[in-house]
Amino acid sequence: MSDEVELIDELREVATRIFTAIFDGSDSVEVDGEIYPIRKTSKSKVRLVEIKGYTYIEQNPHKDSRWAKMAQEGHQIMWVMQGRRYLVRIMDGKFLNLKRKK
Repeated sequence: MSDEVELIDELREVATRIFTAIFDGSDSVEVDGEIYPIRKTSKSKVRLVEIKGYTYIEQNPHKDSRWAKMAQEGHQIMWVMQGRRYLVRIMDGKFLNLKRKK
């Protein structure tokens, strides 16, 4: 198995666990035996978790984008980012690798 496939499998597992915790309204999430707080951004109050250089953040429904509109309509959307790069989107529990080669 390639390193990229292993990374995506690991991201899928961690991201799915965080997605569930965020949308269940939990205060924290356990990943690999560690407890991480689910924080809210100071300005927009969207929930996020930061682990090992990755940011797992829910879609801000107050933005002017199609994703914000979908969040306003009740869809549960979370992004996995590394720095400013979007790596993964989970929408309504469905995992999508945004780095997939064409």
